[in-house]
Amino acid sequence: MQPLKDPEHILILRETLQRFIEDQMPRHLAREWDEKNEFPREVFDKLAALGVTGLTVPEEYGGSGPDVLATMVTIEELSTRSMAVCSPYIQSACYAGMNLVEVGSEEQKREMLPKVATGEMIFAYGISEPDVGADVASVKTTARRDGDSIVVNGAKRFCSGASFSDYIYTLVRSGDGDNRHGNLSILLIPPDLPGITIELQKSMGLKGSATADVTFQDVRIPASNIMGGEAGWNAGWGQLVGPGLDVEKIEVAAMALGLARAAVEDAWRYAQEREQGGKPICTLQSIRHMLAEVKTQLEACRLMTYHTAALLDAGEDAGVATSMAKLFVSDTAVEIVLTCQRVLGAYGYVREYDMERYVRDVLVMPIIGGSSAVQKNNIANQLRLPR
Repeated sequence: MQPLKDPEHILILRETLQRFIEDQMPRHLAREWDEKNEFPREVFDKLAALGVTGLTVPEEYGGSGPDVLATMVTIEELSTRSMAVCSPYIQSACYAGMNLVEVGSEEQKREMLPKVATGEMIFAYGISEPDVGADVASVKTTARRDGDSIVVNGAKRFCSGASFSDYIYTLVRSGDGDNRHGNLSILLIPPDLPGITIELQKSMGLKGSATADVTFQDVRIPASNIMGGEAGWNAGWGQLVGPGLDVEKIEVAAMALGLARAAVEDAWRYAQEREQGGKPICTLQSIRHMLAEVKTQLEACRLMTYHTAALLDAGEDAGVATSMAKLFVSDTAVEIVLTCQRVLGAYGYVREYDMERYVRDVLVMPIIGGSSAVQKNNIANQLRLPR
């Protein structure tokens, strides 16, 4: 059996990104962004100039053509160094680009996709609410028609990047009645409108992504901001659970893969440099076994992530595969990073070493993008396991 190898364009992409990371995202800056909870916009703009935000955008709108594999490789590489750059990349290429391609109106695509391709367009997700998590069809934020305008009231939670995004991609309840899946819409709401309050949350990790609480009080937007145009009114559920949801799951797997890879590389190097008893600790059987195990786990995560990305590129039905990848890679990445932290011992617990940041960032991977419990339900249900 031949080992899984990257296609040539992916090899070139990886090399380009790795050079960019070393030149523009050195470790000391990544630590600074984490410490200050800062989004380095100037670095993001330089990243976008490489063309990677256009990896989700068709050529007719200024992109290089949708390429899920290349997009996930970009997420993986950026995750090895800083979520302060990786998270906004996802919000541009995926939240904005992929959703506009999938469910945007032709007018919205013409206006916004060229800006995604150049890195000028970033969406924040306004899906979760203070009392609404996995059961997103229970959202309480409301939208009512008022002539050519829509008036929005409610609140969103865990709305990453709301403070620096161009639009909040907001799921709202737009109709009355008991049909809770049939009275939902998605609106594009600029975050700087009157009536919007944004309060940053103090999260453990993912610094720089600026996760926030957002409150809407009689916020007025034009009806043209309905995602998908007029046809999108009360059609939000179908827009939400399409292929974009599968991609969101694999995005998290790629983030977790990047974090795990960074941890393994750091632990592998540290074990050869750190000496105890006059010998490198990599000569100790307990350390060798830990490193062998995380290398094996990492390879399994890589294979599952990129096999699933290839299915999506091929247009295959990948609902089960994306749930499996999200479940396995996220949970396994936590195990990998915590094992690597133990290899570093006390140094894995202090902020002078990046391992401490990897731990804080990886712990949320089994939670975001649909928790591990949700993915297990998805897998059992989609495989029609009798209840």
